[in-house]
Amino acid sequence: QWDEVFTVLRDAEHIEVTGLMSHLACADEPDNPHTDTQAAEFQQAVDRARELGLECPINHLANSPATLTRKDLHFDQVRVGLACYGLEPVAGLDHGLEPAMTWAANIINVKPIKKGESSCYGLTWTAPADGYLAVVPVGYADGLPRSIQGSLEVTISGKSYPHVGRVSMDQIVVDLGENPFGVSPDDEVIIFGEGGQSATQLADAAGTINYEIVCRPTGRTKRTYEGGIDL
Repeated sequence: QWDEVFTVLRDAEHIEVTGLMSHLACADEPDNPHTDTQAAEFQQAVDRARELGLECPINHLANSPATLTRKDLHFDQVRVGLACYGLEPVAGLDHGLEPAMTWAANIINVKPIKKGESSCYGLTWTAPADGYLAVVPVGYADGLPRSIQGSLEVTISGKSYPHVGRVSMDQIVVDLGENPFGVSPDDEVIIFGEGGQSATQLADAAGTINYEIVCRPTGRTKRTYEGGIDL
């Protein structure tokens, strides 16, 4: 339907067409031939639009993986998403990107627990010994996947600690063991990012992709942009 659509757009006085865009389906698989198929179709669309009188000065096709692996598909602009977070968009490759996002929270309480006592909904975890639990104000309402139970580890002052029990709506608890390093309220907990596990590691543990993980922080999460503005 290109001819019909491009003609309507050309003749519409109230519309200015600045360009065409499409999105690559398999660019994260550099050897997938479908990328070349899409690129050829996209170029045909641009050419036909111009033949029918649309200037189309700014056209774009490349997402993060294509931006890094297919310079021939950059056209007039590129659209980097995951790469802006410094995460590798092509499995098995390393383009030297530096992770730019950290998701953190602060402990609101440290409570003792006795051997044999359980914690959280469903009592799915029971303390194997006397110890301490840290209460961290982040839950599935804030974007932490409920399915991460049993796979999540957080970092406090450079030390790794397991999350235990359910992911609740607005909190999790972390097993400090005997708390030999004196973890206390207000200490920072790294969920992913600098000083802790990567967003990719968290994604692997949750059975998803790092694209989803960097989009997840929500709810009470406050995004702070270093060198920029706070939202």
